[in-house]
Amino acid sequence: MINIADVEAAARRIDGRIRHTPVVQAGPDLWFKLEHLQHAGSFKTRGMMNKILNSDVPAAGIVVASGGNAGLAAAYAARELGVPAEVFVPVTAPEVKVAKLRKLGATVVQVGNEYAEAYAAARERTGALYCHAYDDPDMVAGNGTLGLEISEISDTVLVAVGGGGLIAGVIAALRDRAKIVAVEPVTSNALHAALHAGEPVDVPVSGVAADSLGARRVGDIAFELATDAKIESLLVDDAAIVDARRRLWDDYRIVVEHGTAAAYAALTSGAYRPAPGERVVTLLCGANTNPADLG
Repeated sequence: MINIADVEAAARRIDGRIRHTPVVQAGPDLWFKLEHLQHAGSFKTRGMMNKILNSDVPAAGIVVASGGNAGLAAAYAARELGVPAEVFVPVTAPEVKVAKLRKLGATVVQVGNEYAEAYAAARERTGALYCHAYDDPDMVAGNGTLGLEISEISDTVLVAVGGGGLIAGVIAALRDRAKIVAVEPVTSNALHAALHAGEPVDVPVSGVAADSLGARRVGDIAFELATDAKIESLLVDDAAIVDARRRLWDDYRIVVEHGTAAAYAALTSGAYRPAPGERVVTLLCGANTNPADLG
């Protein structure tokens, strides 16, 4: 099981290649971890850097399936480390993400209507190193390095969950130091369903956050860690996510994608009610969105 030692090793490995993103206080007991300011616009750059640096990469480079953010992280990390990258994304991936993938120099293959279909196509690709978007030890350990940057201020950490690569890393980094709360859309709730069923299960995927939180099944690593740590899982609906994203812009001038706003929606909707004096850190984990509807 991945633990704090793995996360600390990843932190040493990727030091100097990722941003130590800011933490800002937004209220008496509320902080935002501004991980959406990470290279390529999401936390996944940490995991992808760790994966590539800790692997023997063939001449054909790397291949990844993604709803968008893992692909952007892969494209950025591959460019910085001088290896080719091929990214499979669903045809429903936001154009802002597809355009950025190409700008970063990745070969983009669009197939299927959701992540699971892009994943199936990517796994048929031979000759390159496959980098799983979330269910990979190196990815998880790398993602967990952001937890080390909030360990001194958090009683509770709110984490948006798709396939589980971020929350798995946060659990590995902080399980002995903070309460970790998973937040998922009602319409894309792979971890919540797995915890209820006692094992990872397939779930239907839809809604405003499906492009980043739309994994059909939670990763085995995340399920194992979440079960062992007995974390709490909360659900929020699309209206709460849209409202939270709008509030982040209106109140703080922070622009994030809908999947990222899900974590904050736990607070704004009342799904999570902190105790008096409870220090809560909300992870704002991705910014690859079109901000036009926030104007």
